[in-house]
Amino acid sequence: MTNSIKITFLPDDRSVSVRSGTTLLDASRRAGVAIRTRCGGVAGCLMCKVNVAEDQKGFLQPPTLAETRKLGSMLSEGVRLSCQARVKGDVTVTVPEDPLKAAIRKKLAEQQEDEDWFK
Repeated sequence: MTNSIKITFLPDDRSVSVRSGTTLLDASRRAGVAIRTRCGGVAGCLMCKVNVAEDQKGFLQPPTLAETRKLGSMLSEGVRLSCQARVKGDVTVTVPEDPLKAAIRKKLAEQQEDEDWFK
């Protein structure tokens, strides 16, 4: 792909090449990285938040009006809506752990501790 932009998704460490202007959500789907969303990519649900490091913010197009309204001060902390954030340069983004997966992981760890205690 000519003039392609490399997007890397952490913690999966999966990368994909896309054209400039592609949303992070579309890029994540191409890379096989799951990002939760319920609104169909219209900045309605806030489920598709990702984190962009301070030194990487310039590799995304400026926030849309909808994204600015939804995220407010979180934008200054590097949070973007993957359905709205469009790439313009190579960028690495961090996808937060799904809350359900986090709860299951925590519960499994607690069970493991209980089992280790009985040994």
